[in-house]
Amino acid sequence: MFDYKLLAALAAVIEQAGFERAAQVLGLSQSAVSQRIKLLEARVGQPVLMRVTPPAPTEIGRRLLNHVQQVRLLERDLQGQVPALDEGGLPERLRVALNADSLATWWAKAVGEFCAERQVLLDLVVEDQDVGLKRMRAGEVAACVCAGAQPVAGARCVALGAMRYRALASPAFVARHFVGGVDAASLARAPAIVFGPDDQLQHRFLAAQGGGPSFIYHLCPSSEGFVRLTSGGLGWGLVPELQVQGELSRGELVELLPGRVIDVPLYWHHWRTGGELLAQLTGHVTGRAGQWLVPLTSG
Repeated sequence: MFDYKLLAALAAVIEQAGFERAAQVLGLSQSAVSQRIKLLEARVGQPVLMRVTPPAPTEIGRRLLNHVQQVRLLERDLQGQVPALDEGGLPERLRVALNADSLATWWAKAVGEFCAERQVLLDLVVEDQDVGLKRMRAGEVAACVCAGAQPVAGARCVALGAMRYRALASPAFVARHFVGGVDAASLARAPAIVFGPDDQLQHRFLAAQGGGPSFIYHLCPSSEGFVRLTSGGLGWGLVPELQVQGELSRGELVELLPGRVIDVPLYWHHWRTGGELLAQLTGHVTGRAGQWLVPLTSG
C-alpha cells in the first residue's frame, strides 16, 4: 500500500517548485518534507527527485505523480457521494497546463461558469502550446491545452479547434521598415517579436514567405506585453486575432500580409481515470471552445 502522506510531499515539492514552499503548503517543517521524500525513496528503492532548481521528478517520480493526481480526482468523486469523508470542505483545485495566448483570450470565458457552479479552483501552469504536454508526461497536471495531438500514456486527447494568428505591426513601424513592401527579405531585416525560445510562429511565417530561419527579434514572454510592444512600434509579430480586435478596428495595428494567417491547432489532453470532475470539465471545455477558435482543417 502507498503511504499517501509521502506522495503528497512529492507532489507538493514539484507543484511548489521547492521544499520551502512545499512545507508551507503542507503545514510542515522543511526538514519534515525532506524526511518524507527520503522515506519515499527508501521504499521505492531509487530517487524520486532530481535535486536541481527547481526540483524535477525522475522517471519513477513522474509515475508516482501521475498516480497521485488521479487519486486526488477520484477521491473528490467519493467525497461527493460520502460527504463525511470530506475533512476540510474546501473547493477542489485542478492543476492545468495552458498556453499563454489561450489564457489571454478565450480560456476564462470558456471555464468561468463551470468553476463557479462546481466550486473549482484552478492552478494554471503557463507553457507554450508546443511544449505544454511535457507537464502531463511529468505527472504535474491533470489536463493541458497544447498543440500536440498525440496523448501520453493513460490520457485522452480531444481537438478543440485552432487559434488564428496574423502578422501585425503598428502603422509607424510599417512606414519605417516596409517602404518598399512586405516580403521575406524585409521581414527578416525588421525587428520581430518572439514570445520565447519555444515560440516558432514567426519562423513558420517567414518560411511560408520563402524566408530563412535567421532574423532579428525581441523576446517578450508575456501575451499582453507582446501586444503592447507590437502596438508601440518595437517590432512585428504573429498575434492571435482574438486578442487584438480592438487594436485592429482602431488602426493601432495593421496586417502586414492580409489573408496570410497561421492557424495553430489546440487539443485538450486529460487523464482517462481522472474522475467525474475532470470528465465534466472536459465536456465543458470541448463544448465551448468552438465559440472562439476556428475549425481545424484536415491534412
